[in-house]
Amino acid sequence: MLSARPLPLKQIVCSFFIALFATCSLCISPAWASINDDRYDGNVFVLYAGNGSLVPARLTLKQTRDRQLPAMIVFYTDDSSDSKRFAPIVSEVQSYYEKVVSIIPVAVDSIPVKTNYAKDEVGYYYAGRVPQTVILDAEGEVIFNETGQADFNEIDNTFRRLFDLPIREGKNLKQPIQSFNEYNSGFEE
Repeated sequence: MLSARPLPLKQIVCSFFIALFATCSLCISPAWASINDDRYDGNVFVLYAGNGSLVPARLTLKQTRDRQLPAMIVFYTDDSSDSKRFAPIVSEVQSYYEKVVSIIPVAVDSIPVKTNYAKDEVGYYYAGRVPQTVILDAEGEVIFNETGQADFNEIDNTFRRLFDLPIREGKNLKQPIQSFNEYNSGFEE
């Protein structure tokens, strides 16, 4: 007859940690950032545009108005697939106009809830949908206001008219924004 021998303590401890690791790895799902869903993955400009320099904005709307600069206000939420897809376009606009235009990304959750807003407050221009792009000239007049996926060429031509530059004719003048990482390429497994 075989007698049961007690297991050595070392073997018990190793077996416990192997079982614990196996259980934990089954319970934990991998975190995937996805441009096509409405989950919060982090800041849309950092993840999907690869551009952390947009947030926080360099100047507030009041500072922009005081300096009499044109402004591009972009209303977004970090958990909106539309905002995620629009982030690279905002980054591309910044690459052309950051020296002459104040680009102000605004997370709509950060807008204070008030009954009325002054013209130098971003809440004055928010229409209740994201993404929303509002372009103001140096005097603070709205010259572009669009909700949804605003076209890069429309934004670019708005700035070209503002700065008295030749307007680009035709459709799809801008090449698609090239991806440099799996996040802003929309890569999914």
